[in-house]
Amino acid sequence: MLSHFTPEQRMTLSAARIGIAGAGGLGSNAAMMLARCGAGALVLVDGDSVEPSNLNRQHYFPKHVGRPKVEALAEQLGELRPAPSVETHRLWLSEGNIAELLDKADFWLECLDDAKLKALFVTEALRSGRSVVSASGMGGFGGFAMKRRVMRTSGGLLAVVGDFRSDVADLPPLAPRVLQCAAMQADAALEFILTGNIQPLL
Repeated sequence: MLSHFTPEQRMTLSAARIGIAGAGGLGSNAAMMLARCGAGALVLVDGDSVEPSNLNRQHYFPKHVGRPKVEALAEQLGELRPAPSVETHRLWLSEGNIAELLDKADFWLECLDDAKLKALFVTEALRSGRSVVSASGMGGFGGFAMKRRVMRTSGGLLAVVGDFRSDVADLPPLAPRVLQCAAMQADAALEFILTGNIQPLL
């Protein structure tokens, strides 16, 4: 990894503090990708535990079933690369605690399942002056091409990745497209951290 970035870029990545709201299919895989790229500090927020049904797309293994997701993910991150600082918060996000948690990171990935909670989290993140990468549309297989849209607000940048059409309520969440979407979130985060900007993908 060291050969792929300049010393300045490595320092920037090492100093970055990235929050990940949700440690499921998107969050667990994006966290591992960011750690592989040298992210210095990750803040993981999720109140859920690993279930057998999660194993088809989330970065967990049978030995993790029954354990809190944030703890199982933090353990894997430490095995991958002991250097990253990993802060875990085992709790369910709500209107009452989002604002306080946002202060714990400079940049956030929204990796939540509930549509209303996703919208609330993004709104609060931008209101607090933080940029955020969200996701919309990753169900099934094949299907629609994934894209990235970027909106500049008075608070910060909002990047949204996905196909913007499929819904996991109607189409199953399967590893190939879920991981593709997680990779796009991690890629947008890297671009923001290293350049201060996120460009739309055409």
